[in-house]
Amino acid sequence: MKNLLTTEDLGRETLERLLDLSDEFVEVLDREIPKVPPLRGLTVATLFFEPSTRTRISFERAAKALSADVMSFSPGTSSLKKGESLKDTALTLRAMGADIMVVRHRAVGAPWRVAEWVDVPVVNGGDGAHQHPTQALLDALTIRRHFGKLDGLEIGIVGDIRHSRVARSDVYAFSTLGAKVTLIAPRTLLPRDLDGWPCTATGDLDDVIERLDVIYLLRVQTERGGATAFPSWPEYVSRFGLSRERFARLADGAVVMHPGPMNRGVEIAPEVADSDRALVLDQVRLGVAARMAVLFTLATGRGLTREVTA
Repeated sequence: MKNLLTTEDLGRETLERLLDLSDEFVEVLDREIPKVPPLRGLTVATLFFEPSTRTRISFERAAKALSADVMSFSPGTSSLKKGESLKDTALTLRAMGADIMVVRHRAVGAPWRVAEWVDVPVVNGGDGAHQHPTQALLDALTIRRHFGKLDGLEIGIVGDIRHSRVARSDVYAFSTLGAKVTLIAPRTLLPRDLDGWPCTATGDLDDVIERLDVIYLLRVQTERGGATAFPSWPEYVSRFGLSRERFARLADGAVVMHPGPMNRGVEIAPEVADSDRALVLDQVRLGVAARMAVLFTLATGRGLTREVTA
């Protein structure tokens, strides 16, 4: 694997190998000194052209746990203000010694272009409403560690599917690993064309909620026009929010997930977000290990690793 740009072309063997490696790095992070040396002497550059809390800090934490240095790019204080292009920004950071690049950008396909311009591994940290592969990996890891598998599980993804890079990446990863995925949203928040998506779709959460093993909630992306796709917030919450009453209807053992940031009181009731059946903080914690697995795998594939893990 030279780059990680999408989950659509990842086979089951590759996904399971990444998950197995992630499990090993979970153990590393639980040590008294949560650090190993395989990326010592390498520099991971994070190029985030959109705001991020979890993904950016998680990648930085993962890189440092692998003993890499981190070079962080912030567009608000960069030469983008002077008209510098994405290409020149990427080439500049490569010239400064970046060995791996993590790219988040509002434009669909931007990480693919960066991968064409530089001679180092590129990770897609989220491109527009298209893909977010490491989120899918950490989500699959969270589910597998909780249930022991994804095979045969029923997973419902609820909310603003149309504008969600997480939904697209998760659908492909979950289905490849054997889960049955249902998209649940008003028609106006579903993709215009679901041809090729390995899942089903419905506009009725109450019709399917009792059979779900995992209910995965998404926020409405107001910055991409999501809030214009339904008549009112109260109507959306009444039809698609995971209220305390709906939460009580979940099957025994079913769990709740969310990629963050959560809008409490909209897609998820506050008491549900704080329930011990909500795996949101597990997703955050395991995201570091999953991203360690990605960085290690890419460095190994390019012959960049200095030592093997202990």
